[in-house]
Amino acid sequence: MTGTPPPYVPGHGLLAGRGAVVTAAAGAGIGGATARRLLEEGARVVVSDAHARRLKETEAELAAEFGADRVAALPCDVTDETQVAALLDLAVERHGRLDVVVNNAGLGGTADLVDMTDEQWDKVLDVTLNGTFRCTRAALRRMKAEGAGGVVVNNASVIGWRAQKGQAHYAAAKAGVMALTRCAALEAAAYGVRVNAVSPSLAMHPHLVKVTTPELLEELTSREAFGRYAEPWEVANVIVFLASGYSSYLTGEVLSVSSQHP
Repeated sequence: MTGTPPPYVPGHGLLAGRGAVVTAAAGAGIGGATARRLLEEGARVVVSDAHARRLKETEAELAAEFGADRVAALPCDVTDETQVAALLDLAVERHGRLDVVVNNAGLGGTADLVDMTDEQWDKVLDVTLNGTFRCTRAALRRMKAEGAGGVVVNNASVIGWRAQKGQAHYAAAKAGVMALTRCAALEAAAYGVRVNAVSPSLAMHPHLVKVTTPELLEELTSREAFGRYAEPWEVANVIVFLASGYSSYLTGEVLSVSSQHP
């Protein structure tokens, strides 16, 4: 029914035994939902986030539900290459393998271009685009060396296709994530690694409510074909699909988790 979320989809063991990493996974957004979905599908997961306290709470919650042997956590600022390397090293150390890397970290903000400072521009680009680059590069280096294949899934946005006032920095970053995904996929195919991206429009979570006006949320929701925003787990479902064998012939693709596509 339009406006009503569908029932939650149970796990089917699509990622049994796989080792995965998810950035920006603390909290109730897409990253947290993705970590949970990966665990429900049988993966062993390392969660990371720049917010150490929230990350510790997330680790404890997931470990209690899925087992401490399947969950690990490490704070990670994706603007720091050393921290990115340590995160992926932990995945191999704790779970013996690195099969899936989900690059969810991103930073937004609202400012008209005429008022935007270099600092605002640089901060959004460094986390959202450069951070995805650093994590993708680190993942591909390890996956290439191991020679066992693997999957990288990046989180883009429909804003990378469609304009929105006050979002020039974020839109540029997300369009860059899409281009990075396509180029990386062509290179990684030679050693059996797939690189894809999801492009959500509006997935509701508590942080978004805090930084967005009710008027804008209402406007954005009105653009959605189903007359509602996406639940974060609905985006996570598509990430799981891209991480699983069901998408074995997909690489370099950006899947719109929305009716708002070009």
